[in-house]
Amino acid sequence: MDKHYLSPLLTPESIVVLAGDADAPDTLTPQGRTLHEALRAQRFAGTLTFLDIHTSGTLADLAQTRADLAIIALPHQDLTAALEVAGRIGCRAALIVSAGVDERLAAELKRIARREGVHLLGPNGLGLQRPRLQLNASALGPLARNGSLALVSQSGALTSSMLDWARNNAVGFSSVVSLGPNTAVDIAQVLDFLANDQHTHSIIVYLEGISNARRFMSALRSAANAKPVVVLKAGRKPAGNEAAHTHSGTIVGADDVFDAALRRAGAVRVRSFVELFSAAKCLASRYRPVGKRLAIITNGGGPGVLAADWVNEIFLQMGRLSAESVAALQPQLPPQASLADLIDLSEEATAEHYRAAIEAASRDRQIDGLLAIYSTKAGGDSAAVAAALVAIKPTLNKPLLACWMGDASVSTARQQLNEAAIPNFRTPEAAVGAFGNIASFYQNQLLLQQTPPPLSTLAKPDIEGARLVIESVLAERRKVLTEMESKTLLSAFHIPVTNTILARNANEAMMIATQLGFPVALKIDSPDITHKSDVQGVALNILNGAGVRDTYNDMVERVARLQPGARINGVTVQKMARAQRGREICIGLVTDEPFGPVIMFGAGGTMIELIRDRAMELPPLNKFLARRLIERSRVAETLAEWRGASPVDMDALERVLLRVSEMVCELPQLRQMDINPIIVDESGAVAVDARIIVDSASLSVSMGAGMGSGASPYNHLAILPYPARYEQVWPMRGGGEYTVRPIHPNDAQMLQALVQSLSPESRYFRFVSSMTQLPPPMLARFTLIDYDREMALVAVHKQRAAATDGSIVETERIIGVSRYVTNPDQSSCEFSLVVADAYAGKGIGSRLMECIMDVAREKGLSEIDGLVLTNNPGMLKLMRGLGFEVKPYPEDPDFKLVTHAL
Repeated sequence: MDKHYLSPLLTPESIVVLAGDADAPDTLTPQGRTLHEALRAQRFAGTLTFLDIHTSGTLADLAQTRADLAIIALPHQDLTAALEVAGRIGCRAALIVSAGVDERLAAELKRIARREGVHLLGPNGLGLQRPRLQLNASALGPLARNGSLALVSQSGALTSSMLDWARNNAVGFSSVVSLGPNTAVDIAQVLDFLANDQHTHSIIVYLEGISNARRFMSALRSAANAKPVVVLKAGRKPAGNEAAHTHSGTIVGADDVFDAALRRAGAVRVRSFVELFSAAKCLASRYRPVGKRLAIITNGGGPGVLAADWVNEIFLQMGRLSAESVAALQPQLPPQASLADLIDLSEEATAEHYRAAIEAASRDRQIDGLLAIYSTKAGGDSAAVAAALVAIKPTLNKPLLACWMGDASVSTARQQLNEAAIPNFRTPEAAVGAFGNIASFYQNQLLLQQTPPPLSTLAKPDIEGARLVIESVLAERRKVLTEMESKTLLSAFHIPVTNTILARNANEAMMIATQLGFPVALKIDSPDITHKSDVQGVALNILNGAGVRDTYNDMVERVARLQPGARINGVTVQKMARAQRGREICIGLVTDEPFGPVIMFGAGGTMIELIRDRAMELPPLNKFLARRLIERSRVAETLAEWRGASPVDMDALERVLLRVSEMVCELPQLRQMDINPIIVDESGAVAVDARIIVDSASLSVSMGAGMGSGASPYNHLAILPYPARYEQVWPMRGGGEYTVRPIHPNDAQMLQALVQSLSPESRYFRFVSSMTQLPPPMLARFTLIDYDREMALVAVHKQRAAATDGSIVETERIIGVSRYVTNPDQSSCEFSLVVADAYAGKGIGSRLMECIMDVAREKGLSEIDGLVLTNNPGMLKLMRGLGFEVKPYPEDPDFKLVTHAL
């Protein structure tokens, strides 16, 4: 059961091919002819059998042909019959290589696949390649070179072009998967497989659409947590939002949201086909995430300056040698060399000079990556310099990129660099951009590691009071909250707002203004007016009572004239907020299809749509994510000391963002929101105006496991929050207590310590392996999980000990882990359990199992099962004691299958 469920499709040991009779080529489809040629061009590592569904014989005869995978390339009228045959002969996966299959037939094929328990890739795709297995089950041309890069694409044409490019650039692939628009096995499932594939070290994805955001984000986060992932997405232009009732809804496009989602998933987005090739070069070289300080080593000042300019353009940093490195390197270089900014070796540079400079830069802690630029010079030897890079590369622990400028004269050098898997480019800008992709992956990994709970550690908000406000608005069949209602909602979550009072007539307005103190602001209050300034429904800095009275009457009359159908409740009066030295900020909310709610931050005020300053993040937020969100905005430059104004209170601004995140998590009815402007200065932040749109219609981006009565209250979010509600404290048998809680990424070190402390027998019982510690990819996969499709609960024991100085130090250790992963059927799950040897017999194992079963039950799952080694009597006894049924496991007599209905 440790094998991935897509192993029969992507790692088959036996294949049956249903693609017509190769001896009768006139009966073959174009795809069938291509498939026959592709499969016979090399010897598949497993068993390959060709069948013709039109030959005489019975299903009983066919049943003798057992196979993991059926590859089908037949006329449309024969596809359903072939898929049924595949199911009857026990194939667990099927690949349909075809074109032009309509939606009706595609739906029928999916229905048959579900009925037969077959994982179906296709139709309308060009198939797959697994070079390590010598398997070319595709219409993509010759089998790709074997390598560690995986390519997943929703475009057959792009996939073919990528493979053609790779053949000339010495780039190899672990997997190539071409997904059609109607496939049952989708991109999320393929990413899930690749995340766990030990032969895949990096992934590139071409994407045209997403059918389910939660499943996509879950798989992408899992993959990007284990290995670099680069995505090229078609359709970058913003999607118009006809229902936009707020400034945020107007200025945010779907492409902006996709950017935010990819960042939060830890992946990197490229903008063009050329950039995708560049990223493929870097990933094929197996470069890991690094910082963003790039050292430029060049023999020509002009190309070096171009590279430096592009470093600044894409917000990287120049990697400069330390004083110690300069002192050590200078004597080894030509007299004309300059090390001030660029490492300019001068036109006299030789291969030995490049070698010395690269060695020095690679040892310098102020440098994260190296770019060697070579410009063709009279008498120069480009091949010798390339050979120096090839020789030194195995000793480096930092990315090394090359830019050999020229054409025919440097072709031999480029070939040398290709064969050594050193990414090389024709222009400095392309090389710097490729390093930028590596650096972006490093930055996005920091975002990926964040798993905030739905509520921050700030004072608890009045969630029920906020819900009552929304319910009353929806009961009146309204969706747009008035300013008073919007500010009440903000106040319920402790967001500071200006004191606002509704006046029903001019005299009331005058009395309220006098009590509040001048100057005041007046705003029209109407549920039917989207933007008050559009109808001149805002008046600021009114200095006396007479001015308030006259302004009230003029405003009501003007608004009634400009928008005669609008209901006017009156005018709100509020004291003018401090703004002389403050900055105007906007915090907004938009709801995207398919990613759900997204939080926006940027410059505020009346110029918001003109400035279009927008930085976005998917909720939930914590302090780290809130600060990064602020830093990505253009207005962030003004928040420090600016034009004589003191730096603003950043903590107050972060608190507002955390409170907005809480609102988004706890109030799924929210659709759009503008808090604009928020005046922030050195003494704090206050919301001056707010507009909120709600809807009673259910919003769910989830197609997770068991989404029935046990559905999560956060299904409207693309990223499930940390489920703090499962945290419990339990007494330990023999004295003391321990905490059971969901795992989070910060537990990696403690989890590794648990595995290292296990006895060889316990380690073998859990992992069926003699490994002494978890490999980094496995450790990452075990600690950063999607709480929607799986759960891991850790038992944590706190211990106190005296330090050498006499003080008491409290330490934590993980003493047990229970885990379940939802099976592909979405109704059952597979569990695992391990308890530290030193804590055996204290009831921790049974408690962890009971807790994990409770979570699975709440998720709506109906059964939990697992494999236990036959020679593990202690675990089998525990399972029987918990009510599990113990049965033989037909596929391997060394295991018992234990199951329990939930």
